[in-house]
Amino acid sequence: MYEEEQRPDHGPLAGFTVGVTAARRADELGVLLQRRGAAVLHAPALRIVPLADDSELLAATKEIIEQVPDIVVATTAIGFRGWVEAADGWGLGEELLARLGGVRIMARGPKVKGAVRAAGLTEEWSPSSESMAEVLDRLLEEGVDGLRIAIQLHGEPLPGFVEALREGGAEVVGVPVYRWMPPEDITPVDRLLDATVGRALDAVTFTSAPAAASLLSRAEERGLLDEVLAALAHDVLPACVGPVTALPLQSRGIDTIQPERFRLGPLVQLLCQELPARARSFPVAGHRVEIRGHAVLVDGHLKPVPPAGMSLLRALSRRPGWVVARADLLRALPGSGRDEHAVETAMARLRTALGTPKLIQTVVKRGYRLALDPSAETKYADA
Repeated sequence: MYEEEQRPDHGPLAGFTVGVTAARRADELGVLLQRRGAAVLHAPALRIVPLADDSELLAATKEIIEQVPDIVVATTAIGFRGWVEAADGWGLGEELLARLGGVRIMARGPKVKGAVRAAGLTEEWSPSSESMAEVLDRLLEEGVDGLRIAIQLHGEPLPGFVEALREGGAEVVGVPVYRWMPPEDITPVDRLLDATVGRALDAVTFTSAPAAASLLSRAEERGLLDEVLAALAHDVLPACVGPVTALPLQSRGIDTIQPERFRLGPLVQLLCQELPARARSFPVAGHRVEIRGHAVLVDGHLKPVPPAGMSLLRALSRRPGWVVARADLLRALPGSGRDEHAVETAMARLRTALGTPKLIQTVVKRGYRLALDPSAETKYADA
């Protein structure tokens, strides 16, 4: 009987490291992850041009005031509020709201609906799914031929949306409420890419398609694209807030996980399920050992382990109970050179970190092995 029921109060993401690529609401996402025990590596893959400084939005706003559309599609609450605030700053706020007051407004979801109503406007319809696909279906079913439709763009690509409306005979006006630009300091992005390639991350989160595309673009510039894609395909879990965000990754053949509700909270909850489920767990020397990204749970107690020690432990866990030669363990150590003494030093530190030296046995003149319990030998023999 293992001591799992005596588990202390640590978060479900304890021992895991999660990359955050968001620019907007990055602090909120980081706090949600850290409260659940994760270590967070933040690297905003993009920056947002302030609305009031954006000449494209000003031009689109003037065009809508001069040529009032039949329908306005509002896609994000922050974008819609920002549009109205920017128009106020230009002295066009009252005029814009007066024009929109006589327009059919479709709001993508409840938060957008709230922003529309806060501006003193009323939406005609909002989908229960919060899906742009449902908005498109509704418009096409009603017919858009000859209609002028303004779409509040929000930095995300809307694949097929604009094209489908134009094929249906609509005139489409894009309202770019904010523009994505490369980050002014690329160093954090490079650090995240290096951590991805080095498998120092357990997951990377994406909250916008442009951020995903930007990260892959930077990887390609550095000649790391194939390595990054390989890491995301097998070892580093890509987690996206929704299907639109996942498109740049999926176009490269990368499967992602996505919550059912396209929100930060459900995204974090999904990671709380997925990452622990991916951790390897073994009965070793009368204890339950669970190997996580940068730490180990021993009978539910979190034990932070240095990177070299984690490399050794992962090498041992690939064939639990089997002897792993020092030469093979040396190859598993990052930048260790040829001196097998480095294995002994790292192993001593690993045992100290685990606090239970008998978890790893020394096999004289052969190497080391995880002291897998005899009852588990058959189960893990072919691991």
